[in-house]
Amino acid sequence: MNILSRTMMPLIRRLDPEDAHQLALNALQLGLGGVSDPARDDPALSVRAMGLRFPNPIGIAAGFDKNALVVRPLARSGFGFVEAGTVTPRPQPGNPRPRLFRLNEDRAIINRMGFNNQGIDRFAVRLARLQRVSPSGRNFGARVPVGANLGINKTGADPERDYPMLVGRIKHYVDYIVINLSSPNTPGLRDLLEASRLKSILDAIAAAHPERPPLLVKLSPDMARDDIPAVVDAVIGGGAQGLIVTNTTISRPRSLRSAYANESGGLSGRPLTPMACDTLAHVSRAAQGRLTLVACGGIESGADIVERVRMGADLVQLYTAYAYEGPSILPRLKHETLKELRQQGFETLSDAKGTALA
Repeated sequence: MNILSRTMMPLIRRLDPEDAHQLALNALQLGLGGVSDPARDDPALSVRAMGLRFPNPIGIAAGFDKNALVVRPLARSGFGFVEAGTVTPRPQPGNPRPRLFRLNEDRAIINRMGFNNQGIDRFAVRLARLQRVSPSGRNFGARVPVGANLGINKTGADPERDYPMLVGRIKHYVDYIVINLSSPNTPGLRDLLEASRLKSILDAIAAAHPERPPLLVKLSPDMARDDIPAVVDAVIGGGAQGLIVTNTTISRPRSLRSAYANESGGLSGRPLTPMACDTLAHVSRAAQGRLTLVACGGIESGADIVERVRMGADLVQLYTAYAYEGPSILPRLKHETLKELRQQGFETLSDAKGTALA
């Protein structure tokens, strides 16, 4: 029974957002997020990408489980893949509170968390535990692909040193790795998305780890559209396998109605949808099928999922919609996606991929 969605979400939504987030993590650790066997997902929703099989295309985005505390409960609740992080080399507290704001009128969130996390040492230990096998031979893993999202500390960072170190610490415990160069809450981080600097970081990772899981780069929706082709070429040239499109935005659409609209930080949720879609369209055309694309930003319905897939995405990720609805959003999204596929004349999700770009 999904107690988290059915009984706790109304309470959670009344709490301070950061306190609510912690309560949700606690509830998931207690097994209150429900159980949904990924093996029972409709085969029409399965995706093959990066040499991996995803039982459905819906993942949880980085930022929800920064410290890899609830990877297994999230997988058990019905996600097709789980991404933990963002984690940095050293623990850091992040920015002062308040730093997380609900924009209820806009179905949005603004955060300026600042990569608050417990550091790579504790993160790696938790991921390693997911690989344990009991004396009976039972594997305690998540049973869906698991990714790790990697970042750098606010002070003392050396990206060409730090990202390869982080990759080395977790590469044996995850199915894919993301380097986060697009959070607006770490000073100077987005400068690393400049094509030549990005290539330098990817080259450093490749030199240190010629054998590793698939590598993705997370992009900003605020990047200049003219820069996208060079960034895509740098990603391919640096040996990465995919892109996550997109992170949060520092822009503020005029449509925002919440009293928190002018808080600093990254905006996510429904108002991000137009920018996220526009960025995805530009990236898809530049990539021309050479990269796995994960769409993120304002996804809250099955129609949204099919739209992003038709625009070239292989997979999608949730954050804000999950924060508002809890685990009950997952069966709804799967049902709506199947219905949308049928209405548009597609037999499977894979059949829809890229058809909006033709």
